[in-house]
Amino acid sequence: MSFARRIVIDTGVLVSAAIRPQSIPALALEKALLHFDVCASRETLDELAAVLLRRKFDRYLPKARRQDFLKGLRQHVLMVDVEIEVSDCADAKDNKFLALAETAQAELILSSDTHLTVMHPWRGIPIMPPAPFLVGIR
Repeated sequence: MSFARRIVIDTGVLVSAAIRPQSIPALALEKALLHFDVCASRETLDELAAVLLRRKFDRYLPKARRQDFLKGLRQHVLMVDVEIEVSDCADAKDNKFLALAETAQAELILSSDTHLTVMHPWRGIPIMPPAPFLVGIR
């Protein structure tokens, strides 16, 4: 299913959603998947896999379940080829989400990373944490 609305979700929100299935980030991911095309790039998915499969998350969720989460997410995202570079964020590692949002013409960036949320709105794109997204976006 394809929607006219597009959203970018950062790694922190996705990791929280994966390891805490009843959490606010998990509910926000579910809402995003129901109402938006969740956009990802090779770079954002590579980062998610690298972070989510770290041993420190073994105590929250077995590695096999985290791999299942990644596999399922890959089946539900809209892959976007990002060919632009952005250097607006104080944390250079977060620029990939801005570049993805701009390339995908996203309506919104869902993030709990303060390096991104302090930029709200960025080039007209709102940057919102999961809780306000749940109550404010329809």
